[in-house]
Amino acid sequence: MSTIPDLETAELGTSDKVFAGYSAPFVYDAPDGKKIEQTIWGDFVGLLGDPDGDWVEVRARGANGWMRCAELQAERFLDVNFVDVGQGDGCFIVTPADRFLLVDAGLDDNMLRYLSWRFNLRAHPWWTIEFDAAVLTHPDADHYRGFTNLVESGRFHFGALYHNGLVDRAGAGLGEVHEIDGVRYQTDVVEDLDDLRRVLDDPEAIGKAWYPNLLKTVVDGAHATDVAMLSAGSFVPGYEEDEPLSIQVLSPVPERVEVPTGADGTEERTVLRRLGDDGVTKNGHSVTLRLRYRDVSVLLTGDLNGASQRYLLEHYTGFDPRSVDDDDEREQMIASARAVFGSDAAKSCHHGSADFLDEFLGGIDALVTVVSSGDDEPFAHPRPDALGAFGKWGRGTRPLIFSTELARSPNENVKEPASLRREIEELESELLAAATEAERDEVRERIGERLGTLERSIAVYGLINLRTDGHRIVMAQKLERPSPSGVKWDVHRFEPKDGVLQYVRGS
Repeated sequence: MSTIPDLETAELGTSDKVFAGYSAPFVYDAPDGKKIEQTIWGDFVGLLGDPDGDWVEVRARGANGWMRCAELQAERFLDVNFVDVGQGDGCFIVTPADRFLLVDAGLDDNMLRYLSWRFNLRAHPWWTIEFDAAVLTHPDADHYRGFTNLVESGRFHFGALYHNGLVDRAGAGLGEVHEIDGVRYQTDVVEDLDDLRRVLDDPEAIGKAWYPNLLKTVVDGAHATDVAMLSAGSFVPGYEEDEPLSIQVLSPVPERVEVPTGADGTEERTVLRRLGDDGVTKNGHSVTLRLRYRDVSVLLTGDLNGASQRYLLEHYTGFDPRSVDDDDEREQMIASARAVFGSDAAKSCHHGSADFLDEFLGGIDALVTVVSSGDDEPFAHPRPDALGAFGKWGRGTRPLIFSTELARSPNENVKEPASLRREIEELESELLAAATEAERDEVRERIGERLGTLERSIAVYGLINLRTDGHRIVMAQKLERPSPSGVKWDVHRFEPKDGVLQYVRGS
């Protein structure tokens, strides 16, 4: 086993695997030479030889060159990638223990393209990537349908697939609803694999509905070892409170009530409160996760809406926002909410929708907010009032707002991924029509080149990177073109001052 470099002294020894140091070091063509590439904190760096004085030969971000030993580190940190999935959500997480998690996967194949680039799968067609877990925050297509591409590719396996307990049925919405003591509930919540199989064994429930068919494909094809509901009051298995990286589940919030069973009988069941129609209810019960690594926290909120934020505030703080009209009481509610939801970084609820509560944003109190949205949608996400509120309710004098949609502005190769996909489809038709193996090989090579362009576009432009050692945070997005000084990344740093994490202006 080779020796990992010492974090404090950067004595590289004989290791062949290290990581880029704080905050965005360069790769040079020779020691003290010309800049040829720029890394960001936590990037994997392969060592190509032993150190030569203060320098070592490396391969990083596809470039061979030299880096300063002092700008490399041994320790892998938390790496949270907000992938440009277009209109939708998709978050790929690499843990400090080098384990993989996925929270949503968008509507189309962007997540597959990103992961294919990230793991270089086209160059290694026999590889299967093992994920600790994947989370489907709720059954909205722009959050889960991208999983279909991942599953059908056969390149990924998940230790567990977690969901919010609500499963769309063909022609039956979210299933049975009962009104109990004046409150309406979803009463056939899917808690575990046995519950899910009862739904999937009913052909009428599945029909042609996307969501149950995806789950059936996962279960029948053993693409996940377990499928289960996540509930508030728990932690994601393997990421409990006492772990270096903990992942707390803050919603959905299930309840236990006596549900009528007919003939005046009842049975106690786990239920979820109706928050409105089916759309409002399934969005409002999105799985919400709070990641904590050392002193840093990151909040992932799915499609929480105003109705669910009101319910969550009441559940966790004891205050009903509708009846709070005193400024002191309102401040107490927000302070109580911060004890639960307060986070250094947060993914915005519902792609920057206008359906939010100011008090809930005050409870999050984020230094930085990331909006995941796309161009081809009729909602004008992110909404102008949402962007203003993220700034108003954010922490510090300059709360930062990032957007996958705004970051997606490449100056090279791909302006419109949809047009590139059409080009690839045309090439695939050409491949089917090719008369000889030589012609087919030539078309395959062209397809591979165009697929690589698409993967790079998704992986680089629009991607919002969050890296943290649990004390500091680096946020980075790709520049459209390098600056005259060779800078390729728009990098923003957050560092502790007097025990409080703060934005470093001018970073």
